[in-house]
Amino acid sequence: MMMTERGVVAPAAGGSVLADFDAILTAAVPELAGRVQATAFDADTGRQDVVPDTPAVATKLRWSAPQLLAAANERVPTANVRALHVLAPAPVKTSPTTTAAATTAPQPTMLDVPVGRRTPPEGYRRAIEPHRQVVRPSMTDPGHRRPPRCVGSVVRHRGYQGVCTFTSVGCRESRS
Repeated sequence: MMMTERGVVAPAAGGSVLADFDAILTAAVPELAGRVQATAFDADTGRQDVVPDTPAVATKLRWSAPQLLAAANERVPTANVRALHVLAPAPVKTSPTTTAAATTAPQPTMLDVPVGRRTPPEGYRRAIEPHRQVVRPSMTDPGHRRPPRCVGSVVRHRGYQGVCTFTSVGCRESRS
């Protein structure tokens, strides 16, 4: 708004920011080259809109915004880029520079060996065996009515009333 009020025309600068965005990005943050696309530049507010290809790239782009803004203003001094607006991630359209960068990047290889579960070491099996022999009371066991409550509290369960007394077996209700 201030630029148009003062009669400064900046559409050419905005166009050159969009046209040179790949070079600006490569100079500022080389690891993001080919993964971000410039979509718009508002000359009045100095806002550059960009679209990353993944959320991780969007986060890296937000962290690298000061370097990117400095590189854009250095490359196109008449643009006056003041803010970087990172839009929602979307697939990036390929350009000749993007295609060249994508072909040189190494691709991950898939293993042909199936991943299986290893058998635990003998020492682990000997140590865990006593723990496996301990029988824990099942919560679905019909003889187990409920977890222990406070000793001496009055309980009502399945049609009878009693006083709860905690024993080593669990909660035992004495009828009154």
